[in-house]
Amino acid sequence: MKTYIGTKVIKAEPMRLMAAERVLNRKIKDGDSDGYLVTYADGYSSWSPRLVFEKAYRHTNGMTFGLAIEVAKLGKKISRTGWNGKGLFVVYQKGYPQGIPCNKQSAEAWGLHEGDLFKCNPYLQIKQVDGSHSMWVPSIGDVLAEDWQII
Repeated sequence: MKTYIGTKVIKAEPMRLMAAERVLNRKIKDGDSDGYLVTYADGYSSWSPRLVFEKAYRHTNGMTFGLAIEVAKLGKKISRTGWNGKGLFVVYQKGYPQGIPCNKQSAEAWGLHEGDLFKCNPYLQIKQVDGSHSMWVPSIGDVLAEDWQII
């Protein structure tokens, strides 16, 4: 068998089993009475026993960089609460592995012809305070920080 790891963004609140059955309007098979009401991105709601939930999920108020990158790969914008600039955020760009036609500026910079295919690997991009965008490489402080947020 192969090994898999999953990342999903959910909303959840602590809720006892009997209360969850009333909210969900359905019977839940026997389990621990403490748990969480979980709502997924597609709107589906379920209940999860506390120990199962707490082993699988971590509250996002202060994610590690690794978790933030996984969220960014899902298409979410990420930022640090420790950043001083307002409006700063990072996105994951999938790149252009098949290539994209090269514009004049890139062609001149790389010694290519305008229109040649320009292949680009995935990268991180940051929105600056002035509204411009740049390729971004995190500092060691960013990598070790645990104040990453989903925007």
